[in-house]
Amino acid sequence: MAGWTPTLPPGERPLYERLLDALREDIASGALGDGDRLPPQRDLAHRLGLGLGTVTRAYVEAEKAGLVQAHVGRGSFVRGVGVASRPAAEDPGPINLSQNIAPVGPGGERIAQTLARLQRRPDLLDNLAYAPSAGLEAHRRAFATWLSRTAGVERADWRQLICCAGAQHALSLALAALCRPGDEVLCEAATFPGARVLAAHAGYRLTGVAMDGEGLLPDALDQAAANGAKAVFVLPTLQNPTGRIMGAARRADIVAVARRRDLWIIEDGIYAIFGGDAPPPLVDLAPERTIHVSGVSKALSPGLRVGFLLAPPGDLFERVVHAVRAQFYAPPNFGALIATQWIEDGSAEAIAGEIRDEMTIRLALARRILGEAVERPMSASAPHVWLPMSELEAERLAGRALRGGVELTPPSAPIVAPGATAGVRLCLGAARDRDELERGLGIVAAALAGVDERSRAMI
Repeated sequence: MAGWTPTLPPGERPLYERLLDALREDIASGALGDGDRLPPQRDLAHRLGLGLGTVTRAYVEAEKAGLVQAHVGRGSFVRGVGVASRPAAEDPGPINLSQNIAPVGPGGERIAQTLARLQRRPDLLDNLAYAPSAGLEAHRRAFATWLSRTAGVERADWRQLICCAGAQHALSLALAALCRPGDEVLCEAATFPGARVLAAHAGYRLTGVAMDGEGLLPDALDQAAANGAKAVFVLPTLQNPTGRIMGAARRADIVAVARRRDLWIIEDGIYAIFGGDAPPPLVDLAPERTIHVSGVSKALSPGLRVGFLLAPPGDLFERVVHAVRAQFYAPPNFGALIATQWIEDGSAEAIAGEIRDEMTIRLALARRILGEAVERPMSASAPHVWLPMSELEAERLAGRALRGGVELTPPSAPIVAPGATAGVRLCLGAARDRDELERGLGIVAAALAGVDERSRAMI
């Protein structure tokens, strides 16, 4: 039924799951019969106002569940209730190249020994009580040391550091201290997808600013800031999603614009540990107007949801502490305790070093398989790479890859200023091992060449 226009059920679940539910319901009710042809994915996406990747994901999941059967060059056809009711074979799911997370092996190998060490800590029971709103002193001292060692933050005074439940939470606190719903926040034209989600949830107006090979352009920032924006969110080292690194002169120019326009800087330093010899962070260049946010999940273990925020002393620092009290009273202690133990006994640097080494190998693998499609990485251990291409090409690539069994970051997820930049972010850390990563990259390479891996397997 090429004119099928489903009604998506309400709820908070992802759109592709709700579209899949609508398909299942219409098959069960008889609105769609065995052999009915579903609309082309692009037509249905346009009709429902959804992203092409959302519809593609729903069609792929429907085929896995036995609801439809796809024929290359002909389309997707309903298989009927009798066929669809048979349980689908167990499937491990697509290879994950969409999440920017670290391999868990290096941390996992040490966790049992670490838990044994925690029992011997004299401050162990302190972690069972409420912490002060800024966090326990031992944790704050450890995280300040970590920022100095791994991100080159010379001004990492533990007394200006606030513990958070992950770097995303640190960003939320920083924005809450600086902005109110409706305020404009500037950022790179393509930015961390979590910042887009946060801005939409809190009601901030996110405005993308033009970029080049070093990231944010000072002149474009100056022009955008003239409209009264409160803050700029920026990732100067291994920018997410592009992996670009600002040079020292560019960082100085960004700081000059911020001072001239009285603009607060929110600096995300989460990838600094992978940045090699990157220039000093913005917080050291403009400590009076920079909030530096970071965490350990990218460098140590994705499940270790430990973040921290470095704020200038005075009123702003107190506003952030007040936001902590208002949102969750005090930061959680035990994840921070594990991270503190690792920092104090040297495990953190060893784990991070092993993860950097693994990322170096994985990045070399990606460059070998994908070649010139990958924008030249600015660090040998970058955990993500950027494949620049048009918006349409990016959507097609994501769809082909998903049909072949690889999940990519939705191309629209990081884009704040449509038309200014486009491409696909490829994350190298989430694959379970190098063999799985190599298989996934091979599927992406075939998708780049316009080959649908599923159809090739049928030949």
